[in-house]
Parts: sequence; C-alpha cells; structure tokens
Amino acid sequence: MVDEANSSPPKRRWLVIGAGVMGLKVADELIAKGQDVTIAEAAPTVGGLTSAWKLGDVTWDRFYHVTLLSDSVLREKLRDLDLEDEIRWVETKTGFYAGGELLSMSNTLEFLRFKPLSLFQRLRLGGTIFLASKIRDFRSMERQSVEAWLRRWSGRGAFEKVWLPLLKAKLGDAYQKTSAAFIWAHTQRMYKARRSGAKKEMFGYVPGGYARILETWTEQLASKGMRLLLGHSVREIRKLDNDTDGSRQIEVDFHDASSQIYDCVISTIASPLIARQCVDLTEQEKQQHRSITYLGVVCASLLLKKPISEYYVTNITDTWVPLTGIIEMSTIVDPERELGGHHLVYLPKYMTDDHPDLAEPDDDYRERCLQTLEKMYDHFSRDDVLEFKVARAKYVAALSTVDYSTRLPPVVTSVPGLYALNSAHILEGNLNVNETLHLGATKFHGEVWPDFVATKH
Repeated sequence: MVDEANSSPPKRRWLVIGAGVMGLKVADELIAKGQDVTIAEAAPTVGGLTSAWKLGDVTWDRFYHVTLLSDSVLREKLRDLDLEDEIRWVETKTGFYAGGELLSMSNTLEFLRFKPLSLFQRLRLGGTIFLASKIRDFRSMERQSVEAWLRRWSGRGAFEKVWLPLLKAKLGDAYQKTSAAFIWAHTQRMYKARRSGAKKEMFGYVPGGYARILETWTEQLASKGMRLLLGHSVREIRKLDNDTDGSRQIEVDFHDASSQIYDCVISTIASPLIARQCVDLTEQEKQQHRSITYLGVVCASLLLKKPISEYYVTNITDTWVPLTGIIEMSTIVDPERELGGHHLVYLPKYMTDDHPDLAEPDDDYRERCLQTLEKMYDHFSRDDVLEFKVARAKYVAALSTVDYSTRLPPVVTSVPGLYALNSAHILEGNLNVNETLHLGATKFHGEVWPDFVATKH
C-alpha cells in the first residue's frame, strides 16, 4: 500500500473524458492534487444528464433533478460553490394513477386507505418497504431477483397490482433479470431522507437550476487552471511506450482529426463507449464493459399555462399508460421566479438501451403524450401547452442485474495510466447526483490516485 500522505507524485497531464457530474468531480479531485487537467466533452455544453436547455424563454434542466435533505455530498459541493444557502426546500406530495383514478399517497393515512389493495395487502406492502429500509447487506439483495423478493414479502396481490406495473413501467421486460438491490436502493434513499431530520418529504432546488450550478462549477475549475474542450468527441485511445526510458503515455484521437498525448486518461462516459474507444483494453475488460445493460430514456418537457396536479410525482399502475410516471416540477420550482409564471411537467419513458422506441420521432412521442394526458385528466387541454420538447439519452443508468457487482469492469485498467470510472460502478445506491459525486470521490481516493502514485509514468 502506497503511503499517499508522504508521497509527492509529479504533476502530470490528465485528460478527463466526459463533462458530466462524474467528470467534473474527478477534475476537482485531480486539481486538488496539483495535476494538470483537461476535460473533453462530446456535447456542446457541460453537464451530461444534468445539462439544461431553453423552453421558450425559460432555461431549465433537460431531465428532472431535485436535492434531498440527506444529499450530504451534493450539499457540500453546493456549499463550496456558495450556493447551498440558496436552496429552496419544499414539502412534496405523491400521487398514484390506478384503476383510472388519481389517488394521493402522501402520508400513512392515505397509504392505509389505498383502494386498489385490501387492508391485508396494504399491510404487507408497507411491511415490505419497511423491511427493505432495515436491510444493510447489499449483497444479499443483489443475489436474488427483484420479482422473487417482492413476491415473497409482499404477496401475490400487492405484487401484481402495484409492484409489477411499476417495475414494467420503469424497466420493461428487463425487470425479469433485475436484482432486488434495485428496489432496496430506492427504499434506502427514501428512508435516508426522512432520517435526516424532517418527517415530511422535503425536496429542494438551487435557483437557476443546474444551468447555474454547472456554470458556477466550471468557472471555479477554470480559475484553478482546468481546460475545457467542448464538442470534442473521442474516436480512439491507445497507449504509447517510450523505448528510451520505459515511460508510458496515452494518445487520444478526436473525431475532428486532431490528436493529443497525455500522461493519464480517465474516462467517465458509458461503458459500451469505453469498450469501443479504448482499443488496448483486454478482451475481458471490453466484454465486461459491453455486457452492462443500460436504461435509456425518452423524456418530454412541457411548459404549460396551468398545472396538471398537486403531485410532484405520479406513479402509474395502469398498464395502458405509455409513461413511466408524471413529474410535475413546478410543485417544487417556483413558477413565478423560475418559470415565467408557467408550469413545468416531465413525461419520461424508460427502456433498455437497445429498445427501438428510443428512436421514436418527436412528433409521435408528442402525440402519444398529449393523448395520454387528455385521457388521464379531464381538465387537461393541449391548448395549455406553450412548449413541448423531447430529450433522449441512450445510457442513463446501468441495470442492476442479479450478481451485478461480480461482473463489473475494473476502474484501474490493464493499460497503465488509463482509468474507467462511471455511474455503472454505483452499487449500493441508485443513480442520482449525490451518489455520483460520492462515487467519484471514493473511487478516486481509493483506487485511481493510489494506482497513479504507485505507477511509473
């Protein structure tokens, strides 16, 4: 084991591939260690899944994000950016669309009155959630399928009326190979938020959304010497050996036909892309990256004259609805201050990364969404829609399959100076900004930096 505290590694040129939250966090850590850092991002903007766009005159996040009271790592970063004190906290409500009705599920009393289930089924459902909150052995959950575990503890009625429609809405048929760690991670996050001090469900946001967070963060990094290459997608990464002194470097070819040489490269992009770009990885490493199944998403953003409901999230158990859920962001974000007096609703549909519907034309998805809202809500009118835009992401979150952790590709690769660290390495949590920041810090200090200190460059 290298004594990091007493080692003084030289300053080296690093390339971080990907300017999402993970890439920015890794750049933070490298700069703090005195390294020379460049970030290359294929998109014209930073942020990845947290990037923002324009809806009419409104600038807000392309995909939905909120901050929980328990998001300690994210809040620490916001404090570092002098933004944490500005977070606006809001109590939220949760809805369920079941049997053609919109039902509230925002407190214990409403849970006990949930009409689609008998009292016994409600008690078993509640007991299952409580049990998941108490389990600490992640591996015990990862070794079994989510269907087997939920059927065992919730019973057939609650599983088929609630869990199965929710799993299919989120995962499609991929739920059949998903581990129980999937539901365990979601439950742990929910309970952790409530253990943080507030008995109510409190969500928060920074005024200006992630556009402001990302702008402040990249300005801070630039002031410390970070260089940012936007619109620089990587074509190939290969190792270079110096026959004179035995040192090693890495050459990176970009799609604009330019090439650069770096001492170290850390890629934070999706695993299938890492397998394609890093030609000198072993076949086993490439296969480990390729074998990860991701969830992708098609997500519509609607800017409306009027709100749809009082619920931040509406879970859907009616199988005819072609959406994973309905997210009413303006129940959290102040419409007058942030949205020009309008209301923002997200309509996501998750599916595996190879699903043909990821390429569904925008107009087709728009019509499906509007027809669905018209059927679900009598008061909804498409005349209230001021702006409708569709965002897509093929690689959102790695699917937590049975025994997933045993097949993960290594962070420290077989190529000296080349590291692969992305959200697929999240094990004991679900994908969110706080979890990504936490992973970036722990894996950097636990694996990347010790290897760099110990390796001759």
